[in-house]
Amino acid sequence: LHTKRRNIIGSGIFISPKGVLEHAGSVGLSLIVWVCGGGICTLGSMCYAELGVTIPKSGGDYSYVTEIFGGLVGFLLLWSAVLIMYPTTLAVIALTFSNYVLQPAFQHCFPPFIATKLLATICVLFLTWVNCSSVRWATRIQDIFTIGKLLALVLIIIVGLVQICRGHYDALQPSAAFEFSQDPSVGQIALAFLQASFAYSGWNFLNYVTEEVVEPRKNLPRAIYISIPLVTLVYTMTNIAYFSSMTPEELLSSNAVAVTFGEKLLGMFSWVMPISVALSTFGGINGYLFTSSRLCFSGAREGHLPYLLAMIHLKNCTPIPALLLCVLVILCIGETHNLINYVSFINYLSYGVTIAGLLYLRKKRPNLARPIKVNLLIPISYLIFWAVLLGFSLYSEPVVCGLGMVIMLTGVPVYFVGVQWKEKPKWLYRLVEKLTYKGQKVCYVVFPQDDPSETEPLTAKATD
Repeated sequence: LHTKRRNIIGSGIFISPKGVLEHAGSVGLSLIVWVCGGGICTLGSMCYAELGVTIPKSGGDYSYVTEIFGGLVGFLLLWSAVLIMYPTTLAVIALTFSNYVLQPAFQHCFPPFIATKLLATICVLFLTWVNCSSVRWATRIQDIFTIGKLLALVLIIIVGLVQICRGHYDALQPSAAFEFSQDPSVGQIALAFLQASFAYSGWNFLNYVTEEVVEPRKNLPRAIYISIPLVTLVYTMTNIAYFSSMTPEELLSSNAVAVTFGEKLLGMFSWVMPISVALSTFGGINGYLFTSSRLCFSGAREGHLPYLLAMIHLKNCTPIPALLLCVLVILCIGETHNLINYVSFINYLSYGVTIAGLLYLRKKRPNLARPIKVNLLIPISYLIFWAVLLGFSLYSEPVVCGLGMVIMLTGVPVYFVGVQWKEKPKWLYRLVEKLTYKGQKVCYVVFPQDDPSETEPLTAKATD
């Protein structure tokens, strides 16, 4: 339960409120989006709980989709995760870390983007070095820096409740809360949900380690029923606290909402807020870097990515090539606002495909043992919401959302050439083997000892 709460309560709550309010157009509707977003995550989690005990494999969406729909669909999910979901999420969190660190020094303007990008790059490279050096260091950083995240949220909520008790809730009164700054539209509300979903991302992370969960039939539903309502309450209360002291215009004009909140209410202790959020985002970068490298590692072991990515450091047992690939993609990414719509669209697309797989598996293998079996109305309701959300998001942001789909579909020729095509020219095998050997020497990595592939020639693996 602790793991699930820690993964869901992420740095997104310090990033998304501005985007949710901007697209929702009013305080009241933005709060409704936050509450409904938690409800949608609950429906999705219940579906994933059934999949987690029916297909008891670690790897989450990638493992389920590969098992149900076959290699191509699984590869496209892996391709989009490696090229879009994880790198973009990491870039957003890293740039947010930089904004919160630099904002106190630029109180009356936005920090220069070059300074923000430079600090974000230094942070990512440092944490990459930590993850390459020791798994123990990486997990300790994650545990320690979670405290910063919780400190910031508890402080915001308590101060906000004190403000409300003092009568400072003008923006929350119904007459003011539903004053729209723009005419509401379904497309804009869909984009508001995408912004909120970025903060809730992580609700499916427990399925990435299903094989390690003790009594998953009991503990997966328990994690859902306790964690997601708790997270929804925390996020909603955080936004209510923001509106107890900031007008919608102040929130939208702020580049670091929690810092602006602290400057207005904490006086000489306002420095606590940027430090707490910086600690939170620092830990968030570390957590996503740890998880994304393991996904590359898993994909390589399945033969869907180059075998070099499945190798680990000879002494430290860390997947250095997979980490370096993630960092390389991260460093090519830029601004944050559109990135959130971009990554949330692809996230929702993968969630929907996975949950559609649940319905397909029910029809294809009705007698399969299912220790947890949800009512069919739950996946159907989720998929109806999913179709409406993605359809109107694509209509409202065709370039941003369409680009994500195009990048995902570029994986189709890559799959057929790199994975499906077995009779490749011998010179290509020799080139891949040579590059892999060079990569092993540079990174000092080998296949894990319990992997039988360690003793097989690489060219033989490529022709299997």
